[in-house]
Amino acid sequence: MTDINFSRGPTNPDSQGATSPAPRLAELRWDIIELLFFAYRDFVGDADHELEAFGFGRAHHRVMHFVYRYPGLKVADLLDVLRITKQSLGRVLKQLLDEGYIIQKTGNNDRRQRLLYATPKGEALVAKLAGLQTDRITRALREINPEGVAAIGQFLRAMIDRDDPDKVLEAIFGTGSKKPRE
Repeated sequence: MTDINFSRGPTNPDSQGATSPAPRLAELRWDIIELLFFAYRDFVGDADHELEAFGFGRAHHRVMHFVYRYPGLKVADLLDVLRITKQSLGRVLKQLLDEGYIIQKTGNNDRRQRLLYATPKGEALVAKLAGLQTDRITRALREINPEGVAAIGQFLRAMIDRDDPDKVLEAIFGTGSKKPRE
């Protein structure tokens, strides 16, 4: 069994002087990479545990989150936000529709559009999941000063790819017309 050293990455005994265009292992940000892995695991884990009781998974959570936050979100825009296939979304969406967490309406101007809305049942589930995640965030931020909190937000925004036009990201970054629900 290999010993784990969290301060630096694994060494490669076969890399005797070999040069590569990739960064040297010592230059990689193993500390941040691993912190992000564990933070994500625990952040979504709180919700995952709750979702199991409903027979739902992370995909259900993500769909519910964005449908609640952006009422009237088009199915096509949801596909862009989640970066998943129609088939993957279709299975999850069907279950959420069938179980009464989401409703679908046709667009006013374009009857081909499918607009999604959370039902009161869906809103309650989103509130419960967001409450669990907010509790974790609040505990984590408790001992961080306001400048540190601002830096965390700045860091997370900088981690997001913004090279494609995404209507939800435009709203989050304040460049779009659609505002998220409070």
